[in-house]
Amino acid sequence: MRIRFWPRLTLRRKRAIWGYVFISPFIIGFIAFFLGPMVQSIIFAFNELTIKAAGFNLTYVGWENFRYALRVDPDFVRVFTETTIQILVDLPAIILFSFFAANLLNQKFRGRWMARVVFFLPVILTAGIVYRFESGDILTEVLDYVPEEAGGVFSVSQSMMGLLLILRMPTWFVQYIVTAVERVPDIINASAIPIVVFLSALQGIPSSLYECAAIEGATGWETFWKITFPLVSPLFLTNIIYIIVDSFTRPGNTLVELINDSAWGRGIYGVSVAMTWMYFGVIALILVLVFLLLAKRVVYMEE
Repeated sequence: MRIRFWPRLTLRRKRAIWGYVFISPFIIGFIAFFLGPMVQSIIFAFNELTIKAAGFNLTYVGWENFRYALRVDPDFVRVFTETTIQILVDLPAIILFSFFAANLLNQKFRGRWMARVVFFLPVILTAGIVYRFESGDILTEVLDYVPEEAGGVFSVSQSMMGLLLILRMPTWFVQYIVTAVERVPDIINASAIPIVVFLSALQGIPSSLYECAAIEGATGWETFWKITFPLVSPLFLTNIIYIIVDSFTRPGNTLVELINDSAWGRGIYGVSVAMTWMYFGVIALILVLVFLLLAKRVVYMEE
C-alpha cells in the first residue's frame, strides 16, 4: 500500500502553484531590494531631510511636506492635474491604435516581419536620439521656418475637423480625434509594447474556432465580435494597466521632471518624496478603478 505524502492536486491548483513560482523572483527581489527603500521614503515624506558631508539629518515635520506641495508649491497641483488628464485622454487612442495595428500585423503579407520591427522600434529608440529630439522640441523649431501659406501636412488636422463637422459628428468627438491626430508620434511611441501583447493574443486564438465560424456561415464582422474580441479582452485589461503605469513613469513626463527638480534642483527632498507618494497614490487609485470596472467584463478561454 502506497502512502501519499502530498494531496492530489487539481489542475487549477497546479496552475496556481506554477503562477507563484513564476512571480517568486519578483517577490524575492521586491523584499530584498525595494521594501527597505520604500519604508525609508515614507519616513522621509514626514521629515525635513538635510544632507551633510557625513550623511543626512531628519527633522520630523508631520504633514508639512504634503501641505507645502499642495498649497505652497506654485506648479505641483497644476502639473499634476494636467499630466493626469492628458494621460487619461491619450489612453483610448493608444489602445485603439494598438489593437488596430496588431490586427493588421497579424495578417499574412510580404514583409510582415519588417512591419513588426518598425512598429517596435520606438521602444529601442526613445532611450536615445529620438527622446532628445522630443525633449528639444525639434518639431516646434521646424514649424517656425515653415511659411504659413505652405500648408501641407500641417493643415491636415484643420481639414479633418472641417470634414467631421460637415458629417455632423459631436463636437467633443471631433476635438478628440483632431487632438489624437496631432499627437500621433506620441501615440505610436506608446503603442509598441501593447501591439506586441495584442499580437500574441491574436496568434493564440485557436484556428479551429474560425473554421467552425466559417462553416456556420458567420461573416467577418460577426467572427470579430463573437470570437476575436472576447478572447482578446483579457489583454485589453493588461495593456490598459501597462499604458497607465508606463505613461505616468516614462522619461519626459512633466510631473516626474518636476519632482526630480524639487529634490536635486531646489533641495527640498522631503517635499519631493511627499510629491512622489501622492503621485503613487493617484496611480494606484486609477489602477484599482480600472481593474474593478474591467475585470468582470473580460472573457477567459477555458481549456
